[in-house]
Amino acid sequence: MPRRSRPVLIVGCALALASAPVAVAAPVAAPSVRLLGEQTIASNSDFEGTVVGGLSGIDYSPRTGEFVLISDDRSSKNPARYYTARIEVGEGGVGPVALTGTRPLPTATGAVYPPMSVDPEEIRVDPWTGDYYWTQEGERAGAVLDDPSVRITHPDGSYAGELPIPDNERMRPDAGPRRNATLEGATFLAAGALFATSMEGPLLPDGPAATTTSGALTRITIQARSGPPLAQYAYPVEPIFAESRPEPGRGETGVASILAADPLDPTKLLVLERSFSPGTPNKIRVYEADLSAATNILDAPIGTARPVTKRLLIDLDDVGLSTVDNVEGMTWGPRLPSGERTLVLVSDDNFDSRQITQIIALAVA
Repeated sequence: MPRRSRPVLIVGCALALASAPVAVAAPVAAPSVRLLGEQTIASNSDFEGTVVGGLSGIDYSPRTGEFVLISDDRSSKNPARYYTARIEVGEGGVGPVALTGTRPLPTATGAVYPPMSVDPEEIRVDPWTGDYYWTQEGERAGAVLDDPSVRITHPDGSYAGELPIPDNERMRPDAGPRRNATLEGATFLAAGALFATSMEGPLLPDGPAATTTSGALTRITIQARSGPPLAQYAYPVEPIFAESRPEPGRGETGVASILAADPLDPTKLLVLERSFSPGTPNKIRVYEADLSAATNILDAPIGTARPVTKRLLIDLDDVGLSTVDNVEGMTWGPRLPSGERTLVLVSDDNFDSRQITQIIALAVA
């Protein structure tokens, strides 16, 4: 068929996801994952006059052989920014992280973001153009209601545009996202024809956040790469894995990152769930989510909608890491000679010397 017709067919396939009813299956573990290695970046490292830290998103560009990482610095230490890096990932492990560049994320006017005016979280390389699509969480603080957003930056650091978001993800006094639980995850699907985003936690009308005894329902949105949202699905988040110490009730679980499980398949995603409970280690798990049987709830209540199904792929407690820190980002890296794919993860140190910036590489069969 003509090359240009393929994205149209993929978009049509994605729009049909809401119609196929099947039973929801229980999560099933998949054991075909092994640790290749890990590296850390020293706390408060300086690179080109910026403090390296808060790395909350990572993506790999096959066309350049480099990784791109986004900092969630809210322009308080330095202007909101991203980094590029060379990281050798292979059967022999993970080489040192060699940063190769950094640029501030620009506003629509080309200026840098003023302090506390933006909250970057995820970054993805557009497989068609090489541009960077990145999410930011907005703000809900008293009378301040700033919407989350998906923005686009050219590799030269110039502003390239913004995507529309669903109306139910806009900040309103009694509706929309919870504070600091908005657009954490994003990925391209269907070879770049579609773009998916995920809310970290449930919208206010969608029920309470997760507790130690109950999970929660958040949302995954699918849209055309430059157009309006096409579909939205309920994603079931796990309960908080442990009670916080010494003060109970301060933990949280949410979706920190999403990633296309296969570049051509618009229905399968990897979902990184991060569970944090003060006084305990972090719990980081990666699930494979299947959207194909879920109910489309775009601009509708969750109600009795059928959520996506999921199965557990990775629990970082089980792979032999020295420690499991605040892992927030993931990307597919270069493929190994064995045919295995590499999954590369990054942790956000919150600019706190008690935490670490950790680069982790796994081999996935």
